[in-house]
Amino acid sequence: MTVRQEAGSGTDSEGPLEVWIDQDLCTGDGICAQYAPEVFELDIDGLAYVKGADDELLQDVGASTPVPLPLLTDVVASAKECPGDCIHVRRVADRVEVHGPDAE
Repeated sequence: MTVRQEAGSGTDSEGPLEVWIDQDLCTGDGICAQYAPEVFELDIDGLAYVKGADDELLQDVGASTPVPLPLLTDVVASAKECPGDCIHVRRVADRVEVHGPDAE
């Protein structure tokens, strides 16, 4: 899936960031939606998904969305607090995870 970067997207020292959720590990606690409801939402299946620019849930496996700079702290906090360890924040350029269960 191609991810379009938008102005003001969250960055680390290597560039823009994106976030995705592994629904196979999602416990449906909704902590992510509490931290950043602009980025995450629970669907009727009880699992969390990221939202696209049009506020629609991105339900394709591995779907990702840009991390808006004003929400970077909230997105990172949701990855740290997620009981399912299913939220992954990675650099767009090289797809290296910088926050989440597989962060280096």
